[in-house]
Amino acid sequence: MLELTRITAGYDRRDPVVRDVSLRVGAGEAVGLLGPSGCGKSTLAKVAALLHRPDAGTMTLDGTVIRGWRHRAPREQRTAVGVVFQQPRLSADPRLSLRELIAQPLRSTGRRRDVPERVAELAPLVGLSDELLERRPHAVSDGQLQRACLARALVLRPRLLICDEMTAMLDASTTAALVAVVERYRAASGAALLAVGHDRVLLERWCDRTVRWDERETEKTPAGTVTAGGGPRPPAAPR
Repeated sequence: MLELTRITAGYDRRDPVVRDVSLRVGAGEAVGLLGPSGCGKSTLAKVAALLHRPDAGTMTLDGTVIRGWRHRAPREQRTAVGVVFQQPRLSADPRLSLRELIAQPLRSTGRRRDVPERVAELAPLVGLSDELLERRPHAVSDGQLQRACLARALVLRPRLLICDEMTAMLDASTTAALVAVVERYRAASGAALLAVGHDRVLLERWCDRTVRWDERETEKTPAGTVTAGGGPRPPAAPR
């Protein structure tokens, strides 16, 4: 499904936050990427979501090597991936209603005729009433806005969903509700999942396997493997 091979990426080529990292997510697989804040896992998630071009390395999606793009990856690949970020207020246009926010990917890909049907499908799935759909981001809670952002990520029926700290700002009940939405979607569609976070318990319960990334270094753990520095590292010592 998704294979990142020896990826180096960041915002300063002289000091990349991701250096020579590899990660694989199989078709239909749920992989958790666990690490502390600032380790580079969110940058790697943006690379995986085709939102940040790596400085080095190879990206393969559904067997196709993605290369030769500068500012935007090819549409066919971009629309195969849905992404939800940690802070919904930074990823949502404050001028749009929640209804318009969910429909945004459909409009930008020329699928306006699908808007009424898909919004009507997804709104109850994520727990948004018709009244909430007419509100703008400033008039809803973080949890309600994140529900809309999840619906937006699902609106194009992606084959891979990336949740980058999706539940970090949410209470326990909203977290459980959104995880359940993701799992219902995956069960119905066979989509793969890359869940990025620092909550080990949540990731291990949610995902088929979890890989750990500590202080820019990565280790092989019983739950899965991320490689760095060109090769696998030994099993993590028991704690």
